[in-house]
Amino acid sequence: MSRRILALWLPTFATDRLCRVRAGGDAGRAATLRARPLATTLADRGRLVLAAVNAAAAGEGLAPGLTVADARARLPGLATVAAAPDADARALAGLADWCGRYTPWVATCGDAGLVLDVTGCAHLFGGEAGLLTDAATRLARFGYAARGAVAGTPAAAWAIATVGQAYTGPGTAPGAAIVAPEALAAALAPLPVAGLRLDAAAAAGLDRLGLRRIGDLYGVPPATLARRFGPAVPRRLDQALGRRGEPISPRRTPPAHAARIAFAEPIARTADVAAALDRLLAQVCAGLEQAGQGGRRFQLAAYRVDGAVQRLEVGTAGPTRRPAHVRRLFDERLDRLDAGFGIEVLALAVTAVEPLAPAQLGLAGGTGTDGREGGGDDGTALAELVDRLGNRIGLDAVFRPVPYQSHLPEAAVAAAPVAPPPPALLWPADPPRPLRLLPVPWPVEAVAPVPDDPPVLFRWRGIVHRVVRADGPERLAPEWWRPLPDRDGKDGVRDYYRVEDSNGRRFWLYRAGLYDPARPPRWFLHGLFA
Repeated sequence: MSRRILALWLPTFATDRLCRVRAGGDAGRAATLRARPLATTLADRGRLVLAAVNAAAAGEGLAPGLTVADARARLPGLATVAAAPDADARALAGLADWCGRYTPWVATCGDAGLVLDVTGCAHLFGGEAGLLTDAATRLARFGYAARGAVAGTPAAAWAIATVGQAYTGPGTAPGAAIVAPEALAAALAPLPVAGLRLDAAAAAGLDRLGLRRIGDLYGVPPATLARRFGPAVPRRLDQALGRRGEPISPRRTPPAHAARIAFAEPIARTADVAAALDRLLAQVCAGLEQAGQGGRRFQLAAYRVDGAVQRLEVGTAGPTRRPAHVRRLFDERLDRLDAGFGIEVLALAVTAVEPLAPAQLGLAGGTGTDGREGGGDDGTALAELVDRLGNRIGLDAVFRPVPYQSHLPEAAVAAAPVAPPPPALLWPADPPRPLRLLPVPWPVEAVAPVPDDPPVLFRWRGIVHRVVRADGPERLAPEWWRPLPDRDGKDGVRDYYRVEDSNGRRFWLYRAGLYDPARPPRWFLHGLFA
């Protein structure tokens, strides 16, 4: 399939944006403002010059670069506003996001242009003519004058849109702005060389030699052009004719898996959005399964009739392709979606994917914690709980306990985020450790026959526990660089015992420090077994 590029040039973008802002979204008022001469100004070497003019001002002979004094002398009724390049850039970026309704490959071009790679997309809008008409008509509805063209290269589409017979809206034949691959050179030949996006010096040098049309350059050797006018001239010509590639760098990375739905009539109810989301999820999850992948981040984009784009994003701790689970994550956020006057297009993209191979089903069946088949319902419930918490407060705020290499029980665990997976360390299984470890060892009163024997009874929280079974000691000492509280005695040595009282309850006790006849032994409760 040959590459197809749509270029959109907004010749009066800066002034159109001002009229749109001043009108507050009122199309009638914006049209009235655009009918009056308007220009933006900026300081240039101590002078105030025109940065952009609208169509009404251009019709009176005004153009960018003219000083404000000369402009007012020619047109006393000219309204001027200080240029706002940052606001213009943000508005253009917003339009680029809105163009994502046509294709994910959208890039800005200069201060007032958009370039879209529509390869394989035109059939969704009734062909290239239908797509071009739709884009130009909607931009005009937003208050932006636009010129558009479709060709096989970005440079050619841009040249036709800016200096050629571009499509400008209803009443203009779209065919004049759609160039077939075989007609590319013929369509570019009569256009001025300015359409190749050359700098002013190169364009002036070509004009002095009588090379005023792009077709005039066809018979000139590239080496001669490069030697006389710099390497940019032959490079731009080759890019326009498709002899040299010109990539489009989209503002947003195109997703690996995506699906979209365009509605015959705009929708606004949350129930309608949820029903469309179910269809989108089924499509992208089927694609993920076919590719052996799972999604980590899912983004829903709603394209409204007023040109605004709203996005909702959810993430998971592990790769998944289960539509029901992702839908439950979106359910908690759908009420944040402001449909405005209606949503025309919904698009779902998987912006982060990971490999997810099928897993063998167990005898009990079920679904694993990461979305794989097989693994049991308990793991699935835990994974879904983590995902719900992560989407409410952020996955970075959800932690799991992981082993940490330390001799001290209270220091042998650390909190790690649920994603990415923790390091492959395991807690020691022998000797066994209590299920519940107290955050701080609790002092208890204990009685032992001899210093090295386990206690026969101990008092904890005022209750006496008689020991019927005991196992130990297990001597633990801290790392030499880790200071310990004074309660642990000389060198922080601890002798641990696993004891069971007469009621069947099991405890983890330790005696602090080495035996010292001069001071009585001190006992602490550190954990409880199940």
